[in-house]
Amino acid sequence: MGKKAILICFSVNSEKFENKYERNKFFRHLYGWKQIIRKEEKVYSYERNGLLDEIPHLKVDQSSFIIPEAHIRKVIEFLKEWEDKVIWKTFKVLLDEDIEDLIKEGI
Repeated sequence: MGKKAILICFSVNSEKFENKYERNKFFRHLYGWKQIIRKEEKVYSYERNGLLDEIPHLKVDQSSFIIPEAHIRKVIEFLKEWEDKVIWKTFKVLLDEDIEDLIKEGI
């Protein structure tokens, strides 16, 4: 039998965000981002972690991902902070062993 996991699907309501900066803030906090700083002739690059960098997950599509059931509380807490601007649903799923291995590897 497969391992229990949660499929999370979300949709942003762009009109509810005050501006593009606030909308990007949501995505950056969720997925992380790469920061590039140019100073004189040098370029500095930094990887900034998001919530999903801390949680094993499998990105299914642009706005959906699967996480182990044990991590759902952390993701729901994050999404509740944005609930007036982001619509989200969770679905319980059973993972095949090959998909379970992908999540463990963080792909």
